[in-house]
Amino acid sequence: MGIFIKKKTSIPLVEYNPEKERPVLKCSICNGEQIAGFKDKQTGHFTEVILIRNGQDLDEFMEMYDLSSVTKEY
Repeated sequence: MGIFIKKKTSIPLVEYNPEKERPVLKCSICNGEQIAGFKDKQTGHFTEVILIRNGQDLDEFMEMYDLSSVTKEY
């Protein structure tokens, strides 16, 4: 029995419209932080979905929204 219990985080369900939005992985040049989400094609508004800590998080994000690829933005 441990004092620290690691909770399983789940990806919050955000509505994704492929006609209006595109999947984007925002990457920080300074610290390497990556955030997966969706960017509106017309306004450029970015909706954050999940912080990517490892490859498993990215795979889970892509599987949940049935994506084949995600573009990176810096």
